Amino acid sequence: MNEREYHRPALLEESLEGLSIKAEGKYVDATFGGGGHSREILKRLSDHGKLFAFDQDPDALKNKIDDPRFTLIDQNFAYLKNFLRLHGMIPVDGILADLGVSFHQFDEAERGFSFRFDGPLDMRMDQKRPQTAAHILNVYAEEDLALLLKNYGELRQAKAIARKIVEKRAEGEIKQIAEFKELLQGFVPERHQHTFMAQVFQALRIEVNQEMEVLESLLEQSKEVLAEGGRLVVITYHSLEDRMVKNFFRTGNIQGKQEKDFYGNLIRPLEPINRKPIIPSKEEIAANNRSRSAKLRIAEKLALENE
Repeated sequence: MNEREYHRPALLEESLEGLSIKAEGKYVDATFGGGGHSREILKRLSDHGKLFAFDQDPDALKNKIDDPRFTLIDQNFAYLKNFLRLHGMIPVDGILADLGVSFHQFDEAERGFSFRFDGPLDMRMDQKRPQTAAHILNVYAEEDLALLLKNYGELRQAKAIARKIVEKRAEGEIKQIAEFKELLQGFVPERHQHTFMAQVFQALRIEVNQEMEVLESLLEQSKEVLAEGGRLVVITYHSLEDRMVKNFFRTGNIQGKQEKDFYGNLIRPLEPINRKPIIPSKEEIAANNRSRSAKLRIAEKLALENE
């Protein structure tokens, strides 16, 4: 399996430029996937450079790169600081996180990420986790279902959808994508069905994988593991992620609450490099339609005296 089959990286050149790679530096690819970003980072490192990568998906481990400068950790990037400390890699000069679900995950029916296929309602990026999308649909209280559909799917019909799910599961467990899609018929006109389904599946996927909590953890840990002048480069694919990253870069917290010191200077550990997100060109979108929603933000760790 090569990286093209597994995942075609969005904004590849822009993200590498954002890292401002030093030949003898130490870097982290927080979302290894097919290894597309990692391979390009390694091309820019000397024999003394180091690259650590993280991925919790067993399929991604098949793409491991045979290179003495490279180490792949079979874990979620939520454990970033622990493993970097274990390997004596703190501080690092740059961290790259491409938060998109891979081509491979979307295209494998049994993974349950896509409503294009029938298959089990799974959606776990880490197959060792016990909680699947089916578990959420069959166990969560109606109010909790409504809340996650509203917060993570930004669905106006969240309460009505949650009520319908609870009514349906009273007749028997909801296990398959096809029966779940049938349950969702009638909530929006046919012309809006694709967008609607994408929002519902996004909400479930975020909850299954605790994506917002894990992203917050990465942002917080970056303050501690980056060297002064080190770069954090994040590619997001939906507004919830992008808002969190934007707030953190601008204010040092995910709520976007500005805190100032005695002299009125904004207190934040990272300085945004780009005020507006970098988005794919028309040419890139034409070649890789899945890149269309990608947004790239870059920030640099401030020197201690400026924090």
